[in-house]
Amino acid sequence: MPQQRPFMIGVAGGTCSGKTTVSERLAELAGDDALALIKLDSYYVALSHLPLEERAKFNYDHPDAFDWHLLNDHLDMLAKGEPVPVPIYDFTIYDRTPNVRMLHSARIVVVEGILVLWEPTLRERFDLKLYLDTDADLRFIRRLQRDVAERGRTPDSIIAQYLETVRPSHEQFIEPSKRYADVILPRGGLNEPAIDVLRARIRELAVFE
Repeated sequence: MPQQRPFMIGVAGGTCSGKTTVSERLAELAGDDALALIKLDSYYVALSHLPLEERAKFNYDHPDAFDWHLLNDHLDMLAKGEPVPVPIYDFTIYDRTPNVRMLHSARIVVVEGILVLWEPTLRERFDLKLYLDTDADLRFIRRLQRDVAERGRTPDSIIAQYLETVRPSHEQFIEPSKRYADVILPRGGLNEPAIDVLRARIRELAVFE
């Protein structure tokens, strides 16, 4: 019997809009056997050839920051039922590690990240395209708290990066990609009624299809 193509979902939105929260809640509901979760952050281009100071200044919110070719190749493999070696990225050194995480194909594949609705080849793969629309001030506060607590960065460096690259890239690339979404979730990860609808659809896919 031929391998059934996975149902692919793209979850996009600005930095700290709730993409990871929503995606992980769906993954927990479906379970590892039914849902494979890929984070776009794993596919930042390798920058080991640059010194740390230059890597820190790189624009990580620009489309050129991602290895789209590798991600699309991995999704081709998952569509065929094959496992893929997902890169492991270390945000404290702004680079990939030598390690990978083996991810097995599943009935549902979720790809989450700021620009997953921007790249045309990737976008066309999705059976369902979501955009989490969260207020900019809330997203910035979350990013500030996260990067201080989890990535060892100073508030001044976070603010500078936000003003120099994060906000301009959001306005130029991420926000315009909203027009490709099938469903837009106002308030992002805080929109419980919308998340409940998504959970019901995931449950149907995981159990019945």
